[in-house]
Amino acid sequence: MLALIPSLRAFAFSLCSSFERADDLVQETLLKAWQNLDKFEEGTNLRAWLFTILRNAYFSELRKRRREVEDVDGKKTASLSVAPAQQDHVDMQDFHEALKLLPADQREALVLVGAAGMSYEEAAEVAQCAVGTIKSRVNRARTKLTDMLGLTATDEFGPDAATVAIVAGQSTRKTN
Repeated sequence: MLALIPSLRAFAFSLCSSFERADDLVQETLLKAWQNLDKFEEGTNLRAWLFTILRNAYFSELRKRRREVEDVDGKKTASLSVAPAQQDHVDMQDFHEALKLLPADQREALVLVGAAGMSYEEAAEVAQCAVGTIKSRVNRARTKLTDMLGLTATDEFGPDAATVAIVAGQSTRKTN
């Protein structure tokens, strides 16, 4: 193995064009080879085996680097945030409870049109009623759900204003 180090270094440098990185690749190659020496079959080409390990290590690192974003000063990391999922879960639980309280015909119409994505005509066919009846049931169901959930605006579902501001990286305090 030691006799192949100069050849491995030259090959590594040809791949990455950096002496420091080439030395790191050779070191990684020799470490992997040593750890997997039991997998090397005597009588086969040691040189080819080592060069293959080096090549695979290089391309694995390239694939990994493509997914990484350089953030030396930490600004990118500091700007990342995600709204907490708890509120969405609570909102969905409230919605399910309110949906259960709707009359069966209204719930069916709302689920067919709203959740299943059917047209009013398709929903009317499934429910075996007139299209106007489905439209009326959906409207009444939406109105009742809005009342039961105490909603007055569409943005009341989901994160509150403070959470939205924090995720957006803004302050929740008003400045004069």
